[in-house]
Amino acid sequence: MSYTTGPGPYPGQPNPQWGGSWPPPFPPPPKPGVIPLHPLAVGEILNGAFTSLRRYAKPLIGVMLAVQAIGIMIMVAAIGATVAIAQDRFGPVFDLLPGEDPDGADVAALFLSFVPAVVLLLVVVAMGAAMIAALCPAVVQEAVVGRPTTFVAMWSRSWSRMPSVLGTLLLTGLIVGGPILVLYAVCIPLIVMSADDSGPPAALALLIPGVFLYMPVAVWLMTRFSLAPAVAVCEGLGPIASMRRSAQLVSGGWWRAFGISMVGSIVAGAIGYAIQMPFAFVGMASLFPAMAAGSEGNGDPEEIIFGIVVYGIAVLIGGVLSSLFQYGFPSLVNALLYVDLRMRKENLAEALIASAAAGATVTDAPAPPPASATAHDER
Repeated sequence: MSYTTGPGPYPGQPNPQWGGSWPPPFPPPPKPGVIPLHPLAVGEILNGAFTSLRRYAKPLIGVMLAVQAIGIMIMVAAIGATVAIAQDRFGPVFDLLPGEDPDGADVAALFLSFVPAVVLLLVVVAMGAAMIAALCPAVVQEAVVGRPTTFVAMWSRSWSRMPSVLGTLLLTGLIVGGPILVLYAVCIPLIVMSADDSGPPAALALLIPGVFLYMPVAVWLMTRFSLAPAVAVCEGLGPIASMRRSAQLVSGGWWRAFGISMVGSIVAGAIGYAIQMPFAFVGMASLFPAMAAGSEGNGDPEEIIFGIVVYGIAVLIGGVLSSLFQYGFPSLVNALLYVDLRMRKENLAEALIASAAAGATVTDAPAPPPASATAHDER
């Protein structure tokens, strides 16, 4: 039986067919880029991150490889220069007669000679992490509206926002990790001083429960400030303002932000591990025969060195390739989560829909004024 005769619900419209739907379904939201421009589901955020990684692979992977290559070259040069400068200090520590112990002053001098290289390593790692954390939101700005970009544009954009992003990372690290550092600074000396006493040190009764009790607070703070790098890039704010803005966006949806970030990190870790495993197997396959022959006393030193070199190269390549995904994918997920929260709270979708044809970015929809300013205007 069908209901096709008679007037429809509106003049000039037939009645709907049996099994049909009324009212008719809404048209799908526009999708000029990697995501539809409406509040996103978890699957849409993850799919958008994968699509961004695939469509913008050249600028995204290119900048990340360049950052890692520059960091490796700086560290190799720093270590080489340190070894060359401190060459005279190795002898008093390592070239000793059997049973002879090195002098404490010589060990301290050798240790201090490597302190500048270690400090440089920390600076390079922090700047590299900030560059990658700034790169992914910059890519998402283009990916959301489907606009192509280049390596030079992404490098310039990431470099210009790197100081602010680095500030958000350092401040977040201090806020989240500061209490733990204070706890360790208080408890570890007490544990060392009481190491000769019988039984477990009393300071462990403070350290272990303190760490476990603080972990939920640390997770809450990290999630609260997790969008600060995306804010610093997309809205051009400074570190403190970006962290406040991140807390504002996450407010009221902490569990959702935490869950999506956790899923993104788990997916990145699993795929990164899968990428690294074949290279580790290749390295082990080249290393084990040479080491087995060397343990039996009939191995060729050149073969052993060759196996070690192949193993090191394979592990290095696998680590670099897996790190591209492990570091890049969670940052892409967080950047898309930032876009999603702005579409949910600030109607960013309409602003992007209205200006997508003109090449709009996430920054084209300004942030709402502070609550105090809004209240003043209403009065």
